[in-house]
Amino acid sequence: MTDPNQREIIVAILEEVLEEGKYSHLVLGATLEKYQYLSKQQRAFITRVTQGTIERLLQIDAILGQFVKKPKVPKMKPLIRTVLRSSVYQIVFMDGVPDAAVCNEAVRIVKNHGLGGLSGFVNGVLRNISRNKDSITYKDLSEAYSMPQWIIDAWEEQFGGETTKQILEELLEEKKTCIRVNTGNISVEELTKNLRAQGITVEPCEEIPYALYISGYDYLRGIPEFLAGDFYIQDFSSMMVAHSAGIQQGDHVIDVCAAPGGKSLHAAELLAGTGLVEARDLSDHKVSLLEENIRRMGLANIRAEKWDATILNEESIGQADVVICDAPCSGLGVVAKKPDIKYHMTKETQKELAILQRQILDVVCAYVKAGGTLMYSTCTISSQENEDNVTWFLEKHPDFSLETEKQFLPKAGKQDGFFLAKMKKR
Repeated sequence: MTDPNQREIIVAILEEVLEEGKYSHLVLGATLEKYQYLSKQQRAFITRVTQGTIERLLQIDAILGQFVKKPKVPKMKPLIRTVLRSSVYQIVFMDGVPDAAVCNEAVRIVKNHGLGGLSGFVNGVLRNISRNKDSITYKDLSEAYSMPQWIIDAWEEQFGGETTKQILEELLEEKKTCIRVNTGNISVEELTKNLRAQGITVEPCEEIPYALYISGYDYLRGIPEFLAGDFYIQDFSSMMVAHSAGIQQGDHVIDVCAAPGGKSLHAAELLAGTGLVEARDLSDHKVSLLEENIRRMGLANIRAEKWDATILNEESIGQADVVICDAPCSGLGVVAKKPDIKYHMTKETQKELAILQRQILDVVCAYVKAGGTLMYSTCTISSQENEDNVTWFLEKHPDFSLETEKQFLPKAGKQDGFFLAKMKKR
């Protein structure tokens, strides 16, 4: 089998994401699945350039704007725009890639796609940037950290300028994969030993003893312990929800926005084979994701159900010891992992999401029995979706009281930004 050119693959992924509006983690995941026979180094290069180009898109376009007077980036042919963007990322942000090789490959791709007449333009732009990359400047934080200005403005109002700059820096740092050990199958120590024997870097998580950070692996489905259900990919932010909920053996837990199922499965494991977890979500696709993960983890005390969280389920009223409400949100805490989120989100959409979150909370709180717990969480760092919603909810539902509330800011390599509130029903 002839290996396809890595940079051709990168350009194809980026066109789907940046020109067609598809989600980067889905396109990249499907592509790596298709080309899983490529070497670890090749797959790592494809991942790094793809994610890096998307992550630093505004920064890259600002660089192109300094070296290209006409046409402006939005007016370029889509293929030319994509080739230039991915090439600039390699030239400016990847020290181990020879600039000449980047330029030559860009020209080759352009010619292969029938745009040879523009190959001189592409070559000239990239070689000019290569010669002058030490003189690149940025006019503001939006360009320097590739974050839309409206998000920066909101964070500066909420956190202040110094903390906002720290958040922007943390979001651009290298990420590790957080996993939750299935301690019913294997001990943390044994899994750590097994993974390290495969050349995988493993680090403990200080806050959660059964969580680990892994890096340096090639392909998840190439790890036998993953296929055996010995661990589950789950972010620290997601793990903290069930970890903090005070789940006791025998409890009835309802997770109202559950897919793909990390929190529900975590709750089921904490129940140690007792009680019941109802993992609900809106669509057949999401329920199928839940069912797939339930099967892989081999748990019997959990079931997946299709249900719209904004509609009251009469049979569930007063039935749950714990209700988990990880509501749909703007996702601005997870842009390190899903960088295209920051380009799709708008102020208007964020306001609509805050309204939806209130609608869901207003309904699902009825499922909590007296003395039970409502866990509200989001993967964003917007007070509009977090603290403001909790304040609104407690004023409308005085039978609930706030036990804990915390906003976690992004921490390089370790955690996304997220919010968690634990509320008790009297």
